[in-house]
Amino acid sequence: MIKTVVIGAAGRMGRRLVANILESDDLQLTGAVEYAQSPFLGQDAGLVAGCGAAGVAISADVDAALAGADAVIDFATGGTAEAVRCAVKHGCSVVLGTTALSAEFRAELAQLAAGGARIVAAYNMSVGVNLLFKLVREAAAVLGVDYDVEITEMHHNQKKDAPSGTAVRLAEVICEERGWNYDEDVRHGREGMVGARGKREIGMHSLRGGDVVGDHTVIFAVNGERLELTHRASSRDTFARGALRAVRFLAGAKPGLYDMQDVLGLK
Repeated sequence: MIKTVVIGAAGRMGRRLVANILESDDLQLTGAVEYAQSPFLGQDAGLVAGCGAAGVAISADVDAALAGADAVIDFATGGTAEAVRCAVKHGCSVVLGTTALSAEFRAELAQLAAGGARIVAAYNMSVGVNLLFKLVREAAAVLGVDYDVEITEMHHNQKKDAPSGTAVRLAEVICEERGWNYDEDVRHGREGMVGARGKREIGMHSLRGGDVVGDHTVIFAVNGERLELTHRASSRDTFARGALRAVRFLAGAKPGLYDMQDVLGLK
């Protein structure tokens, strides 16, 4: 059994991670962590997740929770850097699903991996979304620069960052294929008399509303035809199942910094 700790255990994703771990045959929930002021501290992580007692109380003590663990899954919105450093200190493999990581922290993750850590960091843990990344790359390569590209993403009304990390990665994939630069060539929304669309730009549009788990569409358009590649997530379980696959992958992997393309063998 892979002894696994969930950080952000009382959040939307954390609860589904807890539930999926408890249902698995090869992972064991040994720790559940939340922030120091969480109203869920001391409560059973399984009961909070709505799937029966797990025998693991939610704690704010990351160091104690990680003692003796094999792996940690972190989808929390805060304290990520400290949690990752603590996990590496304890020799735990790390699955990191937190979006909007800074360039500086991503560089630190690479340094930790070079020092012997095993880490999977991904914009999106969904198997389907990671296949979408591959398909978008292939479409960009085959269709070429004659096709205009627009990206739309929609999430629930509580999502704090925009655009989503997944949408950012989709644009980065296209930029990589075209030799473009994300910061220079991605245009976030349009308003007013902006003039005709330029050839060297990727339109990025974020929608928020209701309880949408995550919708992403990449549109390739040229005179006479349009190709749309869409992924829609209706349950957070798709991300949880991907995270568990990442834990299993790291259990047999060499030290390194990986993403879900590595986990799924899509490279």
